[in-house]
Amino acid sequence: MRLIPRVRGRGDRERPMTVVQHLEELRKRVLIALIAVGLAAVAGWILYPQVFHLLLKSYTQACRQLPVRPPTGCNKLVVTGVVEPFLLRFKVSMFTGLAIALPVVLFQLWRFVTPGLTKQERRLAVPFVLSSMVLFALGGFFAFLTLPKGLHFLLGFAGNTIVPLIQGTRYVSFVLLLVLAFGISFEFPLVLIFLAWVRVVSSQRLRKWRRMAWLLITVFAAVITPSQDPYTQLAMMIPMIVFYEVAIVVVRLMKR
Repeated sequence: MRLIPRVRGRGDRERPMTVVQHLEELRKRVLIALIAVGLAAVAGWILYPQVFHLLLKSYTQACRQLPVRPPTGCNKLVVTGVVEPFLLRFKVSMFTGLAIALPVVLFQLWRFVTPGLTKQERRLAVPFVLSSMVLFALGGFFAFLTLPKGLHFLLGFAGNTIVPLIQGTRYVSFVLLLVLAFGISFEFPLVLIFLAWVRVVSSQRLRKWRRMAWLLITVFAAVITPSQDPYTQLAMMIPMIVFYEVAIVVVRLMKR
């Protein structure tokens, strides 16, 4: 049984791959990616104080604008369990490791896909990895840019009668989920360009689907953002609409 019609062999000759060979290739790529993330997580464990300070900065800015500040101050979070400090540091270290090892993970993903592509398409490996990193970093930047306003919007709902006492693990999970949501959503134009490159979509179809795409982007931004505040939703929706229009221009330049 065959899934992908070709794979590069000796002398760049192509030969068919079986299901077992695909599974072995997948296992190899996943193992390399996991090892890279694990090693990078060690560096994330060491860099935990700096990373946690960066994650806490948005809460500090939002907290200082509240009418009533928590008794712990605006630069501290609380824990409610004995093992929670360890879990907090472990979660931040793993996320930092994933961010550091992202180039390796994306490259392994590309290497797994390349057997189904032509020789010319396989040359896009480096641009694919670099553009993916840049777009993911841009998404993370937008997440941190809107996070203080989003937190202030959410924490200010209760007025002067409620004092916020934010749990450390929940806050970090919230921020990391927001960064991940923005990072993944900002890969949107790369997906469109890739689909156009392999002739799944065309610039004409993208123009025809513009209204529906804008509607789906609006719904997507409202659903995927964990904070559900208007600042965060607009910060995700507007760039994705811009990316869609840019993707149409790029696809047209590719003559697809």
